[in-house]
Amino acid sequence: MAAGEEKLREPFLKNEKRYYENCPGCKVDQLKDTKSGLPITELFSIWIIVLCTALPISSLFPFLYFMIKDFQIAKREEDIGSYAGYVGSSFMFGRALTSVFWGLVADRYGRKPVIIMGTASVVIFNTLFGLSVNFWMAVLTRFLLGSLNGLLGPIKAYACEIFREEHQALGLSTVSTAWGIGLIIGPALGGFLAQPAEKYPNLFSSESLFGKFPYFLPCLCISLFAFGVTIAAFWLPETLHRHNDDDDSCDVSYDALESASAEVKEEEGREATPKKSLLKNWPLMSSIIVYCVFSLHDMAYSEIFSLWANSPKKLGGLNYSTQMVGEVLAITGFSLLVFQLSLYPFLERILGPIMVARIAGVLTIPLLTSYPYIAMLSGFGLAFLLNCASVVKNLLSVSIITGLFILQNRAVDQDQRGAANGIAMTGMSLFKAAGPAGGGALFSWAQKRLDASFLPGMMPKKTLIISLMLAKL
Repeated sequence: MAAGEEKLREPFLKNEKRYYENCPGCKVDQLKDTKSGLPITELFSIWIIVLCTALPISSLFPFLYFMIKDFQIAKREEDIGSYAGYVGSSFMFGRALTSVFWGLVADRYGRKPVIIMGTASVVIFNTLFGLSVNFWMAVLTRFLLGSLNGLLGPIKAYACEIFREEHQALGLSTVSTAWGIGLIIGPALGGFLAQPAEKYPNLFSSESLFGKFPYFLPCLCISLFAFGVTIAAFWLPETLHRHNDDDDSCDVSYDALESASAEVKEEEGREATPKKSLLKNWPLMSSIIVYCVFSLHDMAYSEIFSLWANSPKKLGGLNYSTQMVGEVLAITGFSLLVFQLSLYPFLERILGPIMVARIAGVLTIPLLTSYPYIAMLSGFGLAFLLNCASVVKNLLSVSIITGLFILQNRAVDQDQRGAANGIAMTGMSLFKAAGPAGGGALFSWAQKRLDASFLPGMMPKKTLIISLMLAKL
C-alpha cells in the first residue's frame, strides 16, 4: 500500500464517529458517550415494559384449572388438563404467526412503535380474557393478545442499543429477569386475586362484577399496570438509526475523508460485502435452536406445575388452592430478582454465558426428577422442599435464557437485530405453543393411568409401598 493511501486510512483507525442531527439513534449514541455511570433509568424502563408483557402470559395458570371447570366443556375431570393446554397454547401460537412481522416493523419504523403497540394490546385483550364467558372466547382473546404483542424481540434489540457495551449484559439480564419475574409474579397474582368473592367475601359480593366474573380481578390489575406503562412508553427514546445521506448537517464534518476513502476503495477495485443471511448465521441459529427447545420445556413446566399443584391427591396432585400456589410462586419471584441483580452478572463475567447455560441445563435434570418424590411428603417438609425446588428451577431457567439472549444479540448487527429476534420469537412461540398443549395432554394422560402397570405412577407408588414396609419393620 502506498504512503498516501496509508495516510488516508489513518482517520478510520481512530474510530471517530459521525452524528447526524435528525437521527434518533445518533442522539442516543451521543448520550451514551457522555454518560459512563450505571443507567438506572433505562434499566427500570426496560424492566417495567418486559414485566408488563410477561405478567399476562402465565397469570392464568393458577386458576385455569377452575376456569375450564366452570366453562363445563370437559366431560371428565381428567380432561381438564387438555382444554387448559389449548388456552395456554393460543397465546404462543398467535405470537408465532406475527413475531417476524413485528421484528421487521421494528427494523423499518423503530423499536418504540412496536413497544407501545405491545403494551396497548395487553390493556385490551387481557381485560377481555378476564371477562370470558366460554371456552372459545378465552381462546380467541389469548390468541389476539399473542398476535398483537410482538415487543419481546424488539425490546432485546433495544436493550443492546440503549446501553454502553460494558452494560449490555446487564441490560439483557434485565430483560430475562423481568421476564422470569413476570412469569412468576403473574401466577402469584392469579392465585391471590382469582375468585375474590369466595376468598374475600367481606370485600367482594357474589352479586358484584367480580362475583359474576371470578377471574376478572387479576386480569384487571395487570391491564391497569399495562395502561400506565403504555402512557410512559411515549417518552422512551428511539434507538433506530435513520440517516439521510443528503443531510450535510452533523456534529463533525468528514466530507474530505469520505471522498478520499471512496477514491482509495475505487483504486483498489473492492466492493462492499453484502450482509450475511440470518438463516446462514450459525452462531445466531444455533442459539435460537437451543432457545426453542428450552422454551418448550419451560412452558410445559409452568403449566404442569400449577395443574399438578391444583389437582386432588387422588389424581397424584397436591390439592393446593390457587392462593397456596400463588405463595409458592411469589417466594420464587423474589429470589429470582435477588439472583439476577447480584449473582448472575458475576457468574457471567467469570464463566461466560455459554458455560453458565450449560451448567444450568445439566442441573435441571436431577432437579425435575425429584418432584414425584417431593409429592410423597406432607406438612412443613412438603412446603419447604417444594419452595426450594421451585426457586432453584426458575434460577436455572433464567440463567439459560439470559445467556441465550446475549448470544443472539451479539451475533448480528443493529439493522438486523429486530428481524433476528423476530425469528427467535417465532421459533420460540411455536415451541411454547406446543408446550402447554402437549404438557396438558400428557398431564391428563398421566392422571388417567395412575394405576397402570407401566407408566405413569408405577415407580412413585412402588417407592411409597416399600417405604411404608420399611417403616413398619
